[in-house]
Amino acid sequence: MSASRSPQAASVRWREVDGPIAWREAAPAAGPVPDTGGTDTIVFLHGLGGSRTAWDAQLAALGSRWRCVAWDMPGYGASAPLPGDGPLTFARLADAVVELIDRLDAARVHLVGLSFGGMIAQHTALAHPRRIDRLVLVDTSPAFGLDGTDPVAWKRLRLDRLDRGETPADMADEVIRAVAGPGLTGAALDSQVAAMGRIPAAGLRAAVECLPHHDLRDRLHRIGAPTVVIVGELDTETPPAYARLLADAIPGARLVTVPGAGHLTPAEAPDPVNAAIRDHLLDTRRFP
Repeated sequence: MSASRSPQAASVRWREVDGPIAWREAAPAAGPVPDTGGTDTIVFLHGLGGSRTAWDAQLAALGSRWRCVAWDMPGYGASAPLPGDGPLTFARLADAVVELIDRLDAARVHLVGLSFGGMIAQHTALAHPRRIDRLVLVDTSPAFGLDGTDPVAWKRLRLDRLDRGETPADMADEVIRAVAGPGLTGAALDSQVAAMGRIPAAGLRAAVECLPHHDLRDRLHRIGAPTVVIVGELDTETPPAYARLLADAIPGARLVTVPGAGHLTPAEAPDPVNAAIRDHLLDTRRFP
């Protein structure tokens, strides 16, 4: 465990926690987390090509009000793979989210998920509804293959590169540029490439095998957590039509479309994303 002060936000205290489940944390630099009228912890779940450092723009902006925790998914970054020989599944990942919540000594958290992390967030909200206060789904989908993508072909496109000996770090620049919109440049682009570079090959392989099993279209109506769905206008991986399906299926959910952003909206357009998260968590008028 280590602590550091980020130049991004002097009012935020940063620390890194390594262990079976590793995370990066930002919280108010002085004194306790302010009383926001409810849950004071936000947990951020990265995408297939991310890790805990992918959320720095959110931790820096929101960490002065909430305790913000961005995990390394099991098998990613500094987190150990899940124990046992079984395959990675969404049920096991949802249980791992709850294990993290327990490690944070939190009864309930707000849960924010991007892409694959948004899929995990959906499964967690359904499997463990009492542990999730509010839900934020970013650039994600209610099911894999809505555009007719063949799961075997999708997996082979990614696994063949790993089989040839390439690492996630080798692929990172190409992959991040391919899914992002034109506005992801400079330091923001570099940070997302670095976040993908932290993924071990075995972790990415397990996640690629898991992702095509996602399909919650017949269960989304059971999500009780107040939800906002955020999508980049230019997202071609999980396009706005997918976000609309989520927002229409989850009771009371709202849809926020971010102009000019692609599939990595939190990094490409952090200000509107941070505003949407902040407004959702503080909107007691809409969700008493």
